[in-house]
Amino acid sequence: MAYKLGDDAIDLASFFDDLVRCETRLYNALNDRLRERHGIVTSQFEFLRFLRDRPGSRVADLAAEFAVGIGATSKSVDRLEKNGWAVRQPNPSDRRSSLLALTQDGTRLVNAAETTFTDALTEFMGSALDSSAPAAAHTLATLRSVLQGNQIGTPTG
Repeated sequence: MAYKLGDDAIDLASFFDDLVRCETRLYNALNDRLRERHGIVTSQFEFLRFLRDRPGSRVADLAAEFAVGIGATSKSVDRLEKNGWAVRQPNPSDRRSSLLALTQDGTRLVNAAETTFTDALTEFMGSALDSSAPAAAHTLATLRSVLQGNQIGTPTG
């Protein structure tokens, strides 16, 4: 299944396979490293980082960013709350939703875990990156933007 790009062709099925397998292996390796050093997994780190960087977000904002269903996202936030890393606060503009905030423990955890996350990504990916990496990063960002803009792969529930 070749896709023609100018004079070049790309096998989309192979590209997809490589993309997904790389993501899975990186995610699993990050899970292991974050669990070992901080007692959290990658999805928890990503949610904590999102909440740190976007204070006042709602469960729906997390769900949209990570393309996860609202129910699963709410359960994940419940676990963050149970561990004392995040809290739900009343939303003054909408009584039906809550605004999410990190606790001091959540902020300390995400800041410490971010160093581990960055160091691990550098370790796992650094030797494979070359001068084509900026173009690849741009292509992935563009693909993500198109998929999000067209709501492709957005969960329905």
